[in-house]
Amino acid sequence: MSGPAGPPPEDPSTPKDEPSKDEPPKDEPPKDEAPTSPAPPDSGSKQAAPAGGAAPPKVPETVPSWKAILRGLGPRGLALKIGAPVLALLISLAITMILLRVTGADPVSSIQSMIDYGTTENSIVDIIDRATRYYLSAIAVAIGFRMALLNIGVDGQYRLAAFLAAALGGALTLPAPLGQMLVIIAAMLIGGLWAAIAGVLKVTRGVSEVLSTIMLNAIATGLIAYLLNDERLAEVRPGSNNVATPKIPVEGRVGPLNGFLSSIGIDLPGHVYGLLPLAIVVGVVFWIVINHTRFGFDLKISGLSPSAAQASGVSAKRMVVVTMVASGAVAGLIGMPELLGASYEYSLNFPAGLGFTGITVALLGRNHPVGIALAALLFAFLDQTSDVLQEVDVPKEIVGVMQGVVVLTVVIVYELVRRWEIRLQQRTVADELATGRDLAREAAGRAS
Repeated sequence: MSGPAGPPPEDPSTPKDEPSKDEPPKDEPPKDEAPTSPAPPDSGSKQAAPAGGAAPPKVPETVPSWKAILRGLGPRGLALKIGAPVLALLISLAITMILLRVTGADPVSSIQSMIDYGTTENSIVDIIDRATRYYLSAIAVAIGFRMALLNIGVDGQYRLAAFLAAALGGALTLPAPLGQMLVIIAAMLIGGLWAAIAGVLKVTRGVSEVLSTIMLNAIATGLIAYLLNDERLAEVRPGSNNVATPKIPVEGRVGPLNGFLSSIGIDLPGHVYGLLPLAIVVGVVFWIVINHTRFGFDLKISGLSPSAAQASGVSAKRMVVVTMVASGAVAGLIGMPELLGASYEYSLNFPAGLGFTGITVALLGRNHPVGIALAALLFAFLDQTSDVLQEVDVPKEIVGVMQGVVVLTVVIVYELVRRWEIRLQQRTVADELATGRDLAREAAGRAS
């Protein structure tokens, strides 16, 4: 005989002693109750919604310091946006006055001499022209900074572009505006193609853009030295040892902006670059593209997190190459105001080193077109007034120290303020998660 029947077999799909997922655990509060000890906020994890079904509080974005500096991140509050640069400039001014005192000079009289000389009409024209070149250089650098790319090769890109564009413009005679457009477009193409080399090396072979662009600067210098020869693309100027490309004909030149300025009541001596409006247009286009287009969003997200960009359907590798090309194309414009508006040739005396100045100006301007414009004017003012310091027995090299102090002070102050603001926001988020209240909205209501 068979034994007594046992219990029916259990269904393996049903857990034996585990509670159903639809029911809260016995020793835990229901899900509709706020947790008693929330975890600290983390920007990379999802946060539970506060009680009452309100939207979860926004956790501030955490970015590594080096990326924050390159991308120009700073405080978000209006008061901090205004107060941070003012505080930084006051600190840098105090440090500069201490340095002047250490050199044995009177800080007040030295700075007053710089202001008096820098506000003369001739100095104002020179400052505007210098700032135009610095501005274009900083915009070219800022395009890469927005994606956390450090394009050190802006200096080589603009010099090579200016040299080859000058040789092309001097060899052809076209009616205006075809001649000017040909030279400008050629310079942008050359700068973009030269910068593309670094982008391709980065995405295909993993070569850092810092190393590749430094090497490309050296190669560009060697190419220019080889081609700037009377047996190749240049000619020797009679009565001097200067070697230059053939002069760009009158039809291919850009006249000064003084006539337009006089028509609106601004009379200035000298020659204001006729391509100053081009620099303004470049800044406006940069701001619109970066902040109000899909391309600008893809560029920033690719620099912040290539994996997140890839998950959203954006090719981070393609964005690296496109960003380097765009940066190089703008770099090609750096030498155009001088080439088409003043020298009309590329010679041994053509301005050099503008690419490295653009890096400091972009950092000082926080990658914003308006900030870059103010930083370019400040650096142009300091460079223009450096000679007058010798009259008060102060070495002109102190200006380089002053520029470095300004940049370092602004970068450090902005980063400290940004970190303080992030900690404050994180503390607010933690309080909201713990209490289930919208503290920011309550504070705004009390203020109103």
